[in-house]
Amino acid sequence: ARARNCNTAMVADGDATFSYSPSKLLQSLRTLEGKIAMEQANPIPSTNAPDAPRKLVVSAIQLTAIGTPQNDIEGFWNRAVDAVRESAAQGATLILLPELFLGPYFCQSQEASLMAFAKEVDECFIVREMQYLAKELGVVLPVSLYERKQNALYNSIVMIDADGTILGTYRKSHIPDGTGYQEKFYFTPGDTGFRVWNTKIGKVGVAICWDQWFPEAARAMALQGADVILYPTAIGSEPQDPTLNSRDHWQRVMQGHSAANMVPVVASNRYGTEILQNEDGTEKQRIHFYGRSFITDETGKIVKEAKDGRDILVYEVNTEENRATRLAWGLFRDRRPELYKVLLTKDGVV
Repeated sequence: ARARNCNTAMVADGDATFSYSPSKLLQSLRTLEGKIAMEQANPIPSTNAPDAPRKLVVSAIQLTAIGTPQNDIEGFWNRAVDAVRESAAQGATLILLPELFLGPYFCQSQEASLMAFAKEVDECFIVREMQYLAKELGVVLPVSLYERKQNALYNSIVMIDADGTILGTYRKSHIPDGTGYQEKFYFTPGDTGFRVWNTKIGKVGVAICWDQWFPEAARAMALQGADVILYPTAIGSEPQDPTLNSRDHWQRVMQGHSAANMVPVVASNRYGTEILQNEDGTEKQRIHFYGRSFITDETGKIVKEAKDGRDILVYEVNTEENRATRLAWGLFRDRRPELYKVLLTKDGVV
């Protein structure tokens, strides 16, 4: 199960769905963990080779569970690895997988047994395998995982540099709670603050899904010099009201962050209908994840957008040109932080 070329067969989307039950999903995870543990005896080799200048070529990966056998975690893993390899083959140096890509979006309901998915970073096979893959391909990989730290559980990103080293962790700051998206049951609000990492291909900021609706998060990363802002995501239909469709709004809010900060944005979502089952196999709830993954330029214009189903987007960012344009525009020169104290309040009263 080493992060190899898995040659996953693609299945036409059609009206297909992916179904799962919590207990069978957890059993599938443990099977995959055992399989990979047998291959993780060797350390990631180090290198003393000098760093060569690299272009910032971003990739947004859109994955789908459609065609994966029910409750099959290994199918999700193989598809993710294949997509990373394909992105790198297309020239990408920074590759973004969707939020919580190792399995269906499990926050549709409150299932305490699924907290067993959470792993400490230094014990997580996802992180270890992606370190191997990042070093092999020479790419930067922000890796989404369900993180456990002592008695706290987080929705996190581990930033892996192009040499396989871990640069640090970001923990999701804004935690949603609603029908089908019951994340407050599973995740503690993050304590890392918004972070930007100086990687081998540029300065990279990452926030996670619900964070993308908050302009303060994007501005915080832009102020730290981000050359690109990433948003791994899991968003789709609203089970309580099937007439709600947030697709366009979802894209526009991130386009606004890009335009206001003059920084390209990359958003990776999943696609397809995921059905949560009761233990007897009957349907409990479903969400259709609408995909629409995209990449913007520094003005907020969408330059790449995913089609329905699995897709891989690749786009080169001219960081030096963008930095010069951003400085010349004067947006950051003319900021008045001393007047923004109201932003530190909940109710607008200073």
